[in-house]
Amino acid sequence: MRKLFLTMTLTMFTMLASAQFMVITTMDQPEEGADWEMSNITDNMGVGYVLNDKMTVGLMKNGEEYDLWGRYNINFMYVVVQAPTDSTMMDNASIGVGYSLKVWKELYVEPSYMMSMKESDGGKLKLGIAFRF
Repeated sequence: MRKLFLTMTLTMFTMLASAQFMVITTMDQPEEGADWEMSNITDNMGVGYVLNDKMTVGLMKNGEEYDLWGRYNINFMYVVVQAPTDSTMMDNASIGVGYSLKVWKELYVEPSYMMSMKESDGGKLKLGIAFRF
């Protein structure tokens, strides 16, 4: 039992040591008549774990709640799915496409188009920032 525990611990630390993480945020446009504030940037911050070259999964703050998100990279763009962590996960999920534009070293600007699976009023064009380390 002791060898099994040590083997599992070593495996987990090896995976984390070679892992790549990313911190992302999406900027929200302020309401009409409101000024830009820091909360427009920090309300949608998240962290992701890069599983391989194609897939990333993570957790993102969405106002006061947290959402799960996943990203699948295709040649020059990505497909992203974001869903809340409550019981209405599939009803309130959003799906979208985006592009990562490398600005400097590991800093990326990410324009994306997200559309809610529930609402039929169209989607929203969003601008995000990502940092990979």
